[in-house]
Amino acid sequence: QVQLVESGGGLVQPGGSLRLSCAASGFTFSIYTMNWYRQAPGKQRELVAGISRSATTYADSVKGRFTISRDNAKNTVYLQMNSLKPEDTAIYYCNVPRVEGVSVRYYWGQGTQVTVSS
Repeated sequence: QVQLVESGGGLVQPGGSLRLSCAASGFTFSIYTMNWYRQAPGKQRELVAGISRSATTYADSVKGRFTISRDNAKNTVYLQMNSLKPEDTAIYYCNVPRVEGVSVRYYWGQGTQVTVSS
């Protein structure tokens, strides 16, 4: 079955950096688009970044600060977060949308907490 396991969250000061990892299993990782979402308290979950086989996409709020990458040999997707701001504080989730039959099913990891505070 599909499993996504995030790691790398923590407490960091404003201006600091963190690298999140998401280890995937149970599907052919290399052919799927992988996404990072985040959800701050009281707010809706939002797409932060996505990576397909050949392209990346970013939310405007993180462009130039965050970098998404993947290692298909390790079935892992990363999110390098630099110049972190207090407003980046959220639970970060790894996501893969998979076509199953005639529908798309979204799989999620358990999330990893990122707190940016002095």
